[in-house]
Amino acid sequence: MIKNALLALLISSNLLCIDLAFGSSGIEPTVNNTKTVSSILLLGDSLSASYGMKQNKGWVYLLNQQLAQQNSQYTITNASISGETTSGGLSRIPGILSKKKFDYLLIELGGNDGLRGFPPKLIKNNLLQIIKLAQAKNIPVSIMSIRIPPNYGPRYNKMFTDVFVEVAQETNIPLMPFFMESIAVMPKLMQADGIHPNVEAQSLIVDIMTKEFNQLMIDDSSGK
Repeated sequence: MIKNALLALLISSNLLCIDLAFGSSGIEPTVNNTKTVSSILLLGDSLSASYGMKQNKGWVYLLNQQLAQQNSQYTITNASISGETTSGGLSRIPGILSKKKFDYLLIELGGNDGLRGFPPKLIKNNLLQIIKLAQAKNIPVSIMSIRIPPNYGPRYNKMFTDVFVEVAQETNIPLMPFFMESIAVMPKLMQADGIHPNVEAQSLIVDIMTKEFNQLMIDDSSGK
């Protein structure tokens, strides 16, 4: 959970999310030197990487802008890459964690694994290892419950969905609802591929994720 010792932030109005994917554009959040930034690391895929649009149109950037305007107590460091799998996330996480101290990790991975029909056991094992690496550095973790289209069949869909429930239960971490569930059912909010949210959907995802992050902080405060 997000630590109870989070300090209030004074973040400049031009705060940008960081994309730790090598070769991508991203700018370190600018903060008052007298304050400490509490950083949530987002390890995700194209759904969080502004796929099909400019970076400053994506939900992570927009949420960070909102947090800056509100002088919020946290910011999001975006390490999401389009096409990323749980295996890719596992291979990248040690390097990411070695470069900066993070206060929290949110894992939004698994969708590409499911779309490629990867074995649920492999997906689960990768997620467990990512969590283990973060927890070894005393970083609280939350995982998002990912969904895939129903055309993969009821058996595989259930096995895939169960992975996230099992991982959350076995590691005793929060399981966050999939932010695409209320978006994907509305064609006007989706890109032509039917998989990725469009620009119009980004502000709605901001609203969804704001509530989820706020709830994490409430839960953390009540549990301390």
